[in-house]
Amino acid sequence: MKGILGRKLGMTQVFTEDGTVIPVTVIEAGPCVVLQKKEVASDGYEAVQLGFADKKPKRATKAEQGHAQKANTAPKRYVRELRGVDLSQYEVGQLLGADVFAEGEIVDVIGTSKGKGYAGPIKRHNQHRGPMAHGSKYHRGVGSLGSIAANRVFKGQTMAGRMGGARTTVQNLVVVRVDAERNLLLVKGAIPGPKNAFVTVRTAKKA
Repeated sequence: MKGILGRKLGMTQVFTEDGTVIPVTVIEAGPCVVLQKKEVASDGYEAVQLGFADKKPKRATKAEQGHAQKANTAPKRYVRELRGVDLSQYEVGQLLGADVFAEGEIVDVIGTSKGKGYAGPIKRHNQHRGPMAHGSKYHRGVGSLGSIAANRVFKGQTMAGRMGGARTTVQNLVVVRVDAERNLLLVKGAIPGPKNAFVTVRTAKKA
């Protein structure tokens, strides 16, 4: 398992030698700093903590500043942990770039999906609408909410509510191109979040 933190820059397309068009998402992957190595003896589990994108000192707490000083770096805006890694490959203060991945590797991308606000059951859960004729009094409303004998609505019922803005993982995406000089990863397909959203790229778990 390996990974890196980054920022979604947007989408474009890449042409292969035979003229095939591949839609790709451009990710600014790094440079990331290793802020901490967590071990079983001291923390109860093994993980490596990475930080990406400097934070203004006035916006960082004293705890964040002290934590970053141990790695000789500035406080970071986006901090995440990666488990299942080989700790011997990392040192506190080490810089990681996009070259941790190579072309053709399969990765998972984790981010926060775009918030859609309050949405109805058709948009949120892909439910079917009712007849749109004038005599129908059921168009885009929620349908049956369960048995009448239960006398209540069960948890998890597909109803209207806030949509999006949740942690989302897109699995098994192919790394199409790696630009180590500019720390760019070109990943096939779409990933969660708007432009400039922070994301985590890691080795695919189900590849």
